[in-house]
Amino acid sequence: MESKGSGRFSMSRCLSSGDTVHASVVVTLLLGVWCASALEVSVGKVPFMEAMNGSTVLLPCTYSSCIGIKNLYFNWQYNDNGTFMKLCEAVIPIEGVEPRVQVYHERIEFVGSSKHNNISILLFNVTFEDEGEYTCFARNPKEKHRNHSAIFTLFVVDELKVVDNTVTTIIVSVVGGVIGLIVVVMVTKTLVLLILKKSAEKNKECLVSSGQDNTDNELNAAKADNKATPKA
Repeated sequence: MESKGSGRFSMSRCLSSGDTVHASVVVTLLLGVWCASALEVSVGKVPFMEAMNGSTVLLPCTYSSCIGIKNLYFNWQYNDNGTFMKLCEAVIPIEGVEPRVQVYHERIEFVGSSKHNNISILLFNVTFEDEGEYTCFARNPKEKHRNHSAIFTLFVVDELKVVDNTVTTIIVSVVGGVIGLIVVVMVTKTLVLLILKKSAEKNKECLVSSGQDNTDNELNAAKADNKATPKA
């Protein structure tokens, strides 16, 4: 009885001290590996676009999975005021094999490629009714049917807005002028200091030369005085 009680006590003590920490670390690492290998789809860094009425737009979408794909299912859907309308769908058997895409919209064309993990589509002759959210969805059976989706928002306008860069141009011009002025001042300062340095060196040479000439004249005058003094 004592050994069993002490065994249970020892087990709980171990779990409450070191093993609990190790177990939590292992779970964290496993979760990290799972998250790193999980399927993910993306519509790009900018998930929206402004298109002109009557134009053709690209609805981008790519997928990624660290452990690869098998029978990857994907589709595009349009959110029509809460009702999702399927635009296209397909299954990619394995990596590098192009899918047979079923298109359900007359102005939609699949332009992706499984070789580049790309499942993007084109929308032709955009109208104001096409404005809204487009969802790119994918499901990977190889990851226990892990699925992921991303939303791309389309705005339709009569004409694209022209960005006024006047303020930016003025700021850039002012900054460039200030920088140019600073460079001119620095170059001028350097030249002035160089000229002053050269002038100081020249004046120093003149003073030394003048001092030597005065010393020679004094010595010559002293010698002449000594010669002119008569003997007693």
